[in-house]
Amino acid sequence: MNLALRLRPFVLPALLLILWQLAAMQAAPADRMPVPADVLATGWTLIASGELPLALLQSLQRVMLGFATSAALALVLGTAMAAYRPVGRNLDPIIESFRPIAPIALLPLAILWFGTGTPAAAFIVGYAAFFPMIVNTIHGVRSIDPGLIRAARTLGVGRLTILRTVVLPGALPNLFVGARLALGVAWTSIIAAELAVGAKAGGGASGGIGQMMFVFYAYSVDLSGIIVCMIGVGVVALLIDRGVRALEYWMIPWKR
Repeated sequence: MNLALRLRPFVLPALLLILWQLAAMQAAPADRMPVPADVLATGWTLIASGELPLALLQSLQRVMLGFATSAALALVLGTAMAAYRPVGRNLDPIIESFRPIAPIALLPLAILWFGTGTPAAAFIVGYAAFFPMIVNTIHGVRSIDPGLIRAARTLGVGRLTILRTVVLPGALPNLFVGARLALGVAWTSIIAAELAVGAKAGGGASGGIGQMMFVFYAYSVDLSGIIVCMIGVGVVALLIDRGVRALEYWMIPWKR
């Protein structure tokens, strides 16, 4: 019974692979539908050569740079907007005006301001990650029980101490929700940013996973390589999400 439960998550992927293989065998022309065996061989070649890990690592570095910058800014602004009504009234219209603008729409400005390197890609990523973080920060701070803050003030606790010991711990669940959403959006945005910006910074031979996908599409028409890149993007996204969940489990023991 335990073995069956452990194998259950692999049943659907196995069925999808079988359907993929059957569809590829019936497709015409055959070169428009890569078969799983070709994808596996291409993936092994890219991993063995180090090209795929290098591309994913460089994209991940840009994502972490943009996310860290936007998360720090969102934490400060979101806390101020939630704790002080005048700040919220003045900043909320500006933030809500920019939030519907897609990150890809800022690519021309990013290229003009930062060139075609890592800063431009990180700027796009940071813009995409900023709004999920600040919205969840505001909600997290405002959802704290006011009685806890009043109790701390009654005991003579200062504002900074209340912020550190009451407000931030109470808002942590929402902050982690915002972090998961922001990292997902950021990882999605890096593909478009690298495709359009053509980021070639970072000291390596690759411009990131988005640039690798563009090369496979524009120069070699390697569909198997594109599928491998897509699988790599999905695997990294899953690992990022699991890492955030593990950190949340460790930092918020009262949610267990």
